Amino acid sequence: MNHTLRAIAVYCGSATPSDSRYLTLAGAVGAELARRGITVVYGGGKLGLMGALAQAALEAGGKVIGVIPEAMVDREVANEACTHLHVVATMHERKALFTELADAFLTLPGGVGTMDELWEAISWAQLGYHSKPVGLLNAFGFYDGLLGFVRHITDTGFVRPAHARILIAEHELDLLLERMEAYEPHQPIFRMKASDL
Repeated sequence: MNHTLRAIAVYCGSATPSDSRYLTLAGAVGAELARRGITVVYGGGKLGLMGALAQAALEAGGKVIGVIPEAMVDREVANEACTHLHVVATMHERKALFTELADAFLTLPGGVGTMDELWEAISWAQLGYHSKPVGLLNAFGFYDGLLGFVRHITDTGFVRPAHARILIAEHELDLLLERMEAYEPHQPIFRMKASDL
């Protein structure tokens, strides 16, 4: 199967780490997605990796759609330079709109909020709320520990074999996008028989 990636929801941190590699990475991802004609759907902020991602995509001539809760707009962190900025009431609405607007999900380095978004994308895929690719860019080995934990919960049986390949992880963006385009949807829980659960 071949997924056409017209728009990708990119999850990443709003923080600015002392290690400049992370901002550089976010900018490179934004520019590359724009170069490929892929719309960036993201959290709508102008700080940290989020801001670097959006700015680079826009400077490369790309389209950037931001989705931000009202509370964050009020704190003056909304990126008004977005091609389009959706202001929503809650974080739940934000993540639902990410899922509606995007053909796939791509996670860059980030913190608690980024992890919340990633796990929800995986969980919703596992259940059957969507069948879109979920990618993880493990740049600089940032997610080595997380991937070890994913192997652990799979090996111990908390993740079913049918769902073990939902998360697609690579160190390089080109290979990750290639695998995301080729992603074969799994059998979701909603379609499983009781004996399979």
